[in-house]
Amino acid sequence: MAILDSFIVVVAGPAIQADLGASVGQLQWILAGYQLSYAVFMITGGRLADLYGRKRVFITGTAVFTLASLACALAQNPGALIGARIVQGVGAALMVPQVFAVITLVVPRTRGTGCSAPWAS
Repeated sequence: MAILDSFIVVVAGPAIQADLGASVGQLQWILAGYQLSYAVFMITGGRLADLYGRKRVFITGTAVFTLASLACALAQNPGALIGARIVQGVGAALMVPQVFAVITLVVPRTRGTGCSAPWAS
């Protein structure tokens, strides 16, 4: 969900530009605002999970991401969409590190292959 949202604006860009009357610069910020906040807050998302627990931070991130997605859908102008996309990136940055941490706990490590994938033995 978080990764898909990183690329969805590329596909929907022309429609967003036409519907909201966004300039090329605003369209770039609609895309870059999400990616920038996602990248900046990723490490913070991991650290917050260390402090408050993976499940709590994952649920919080999912809630922030979902509410920001709703705000994106309801945006009436490029500025509102840019702001909502930045908040959406923060939500994604709270979710994604928790997914990676859970995968390392759930998928058993196989011995002797140097690979954690169970099918690699």
